[in-house]
Amino acid sequence: MRSKHPARRSWPHDQNPHLPDLPQSPERGLHPVLLAALPARSAEPEFSLISPTFKRPDEVREFIASAAQLAGPRGRFEVILADGTPDDSLRPEIQSAAEVAGLGVTVLYRAGLPVSDARNAAAAAARAPWLIFLDSDCLLPHDYLDAVTQGLARDAWDAFGGPDAAPPDFSPLQKAISFAMTSVLTTGGIRGGSAKPTATYYPRGFNMGIRAKAFWAVMGYDIDFKCGEDVELSIRVREAGFRVGLIPEAVVWHKRRATLGQFYRQVRRFGSARIALAKRHSGQMKPTHAFPFAFMLAWIAALALHLTGLWIWPVYLFHSYFIAVLVLSSIQNRSLGVGLRSVAATAAMFAGYAVGFGSALLGRPYR
Repeated sequence: MRSKHPARRSWPHDQNPHLPDLPQSPERGLHPVLLAALPARSAEPEFSLISPTFKRPDEVREFIASAAQLAGPRGRFEVILADGTPDDSLRPEIQSAAEVAGLGVTVLYRAGLPVSDARNAAAAAARAPWLIFLDSDCLLPHDYLDAVTQGLARDAWDAFGGPDAAPPDFSPLQKAISFAMTSVLTTGGIRGGSAKPTATYYPRGFNMGIRAKAFWAVMGYDIDFKCGEDVELSIRVREAGFRVGLIPEAVVWHKRRATLGQFYRQVRRFGSARIALAKRHSGQMKPTHAFPFAFMLAWIAALALHLTGLWIWPVYLFHSYFIAVLVLSSIQNRSLGVGLRSVAATAAMFAGYAVGFGSALLGRPYR
């Protein structure tokens, strides 16, 4: 079944993803670098682990270290990083981290490389039949690939996603942001955080696997999307008739943003991207997607009515909701401090998403 949306700009749309050489062109300026001094790669890995990178050396070092400790033989996977750090300062950090971990890493570099271009370029350099797209602020549990293998044997997906979570050693704020992004109480389980995700589950780029053949059948990521490109790809994969689902056991640890301000700016882009997705794919705007925007409008109205004395009680409904967030997060994380931070993170998430969503509605999307 073919998608009915307009033609997309994706790259490289005519490449065989199993060719070992990355196509190079002067206008794109991509330079493949194999850290060849490290252990030799298997001729045919089972999985290609792909992540775009941009600055954040500490984050990337931890990502590489987590990949190095994955269960099973090293030859079952390869790691490909597509870096866009403007001054090329991250590549030495990657090489150092790979040497410490004893892990072969392929690095593709172009200054300012956008995320969709980065993922497409890395996919073109990949040699495995399965591409697994990850964010560089994710850490892979020891049994991650085992969980993926078992899930694929059970459900025979063509593309899959997995949940993200916060392990016990994450900071209180990281746990709070994780709760805000994954709890059924805050996002309804649309990111796979629910044991029973929504019927039309769309994998996200922080933890998304897809058969290489399926990826290239839909021409990869649309490079017109600077945010929301992962959901947009998932929509097209579904439209093309491929089997898409969740592997609940394939969890990644997601560190997310370091401050509430950074988190606010990130979700503001998510809200803006939702409008772009709705414009590209008719029927993709669901009540769940508009909920944060409606929530913030209603909350502001309730506060105004309360302060003017015209109608006092509606604001207490919102107070009750945030109390529920406080209680549930405190219980799940066994920490009142995390619970209190979860209230702030949830408010920041709703506010940021609503601002991005509303601005895009008015024709002023955030990039």
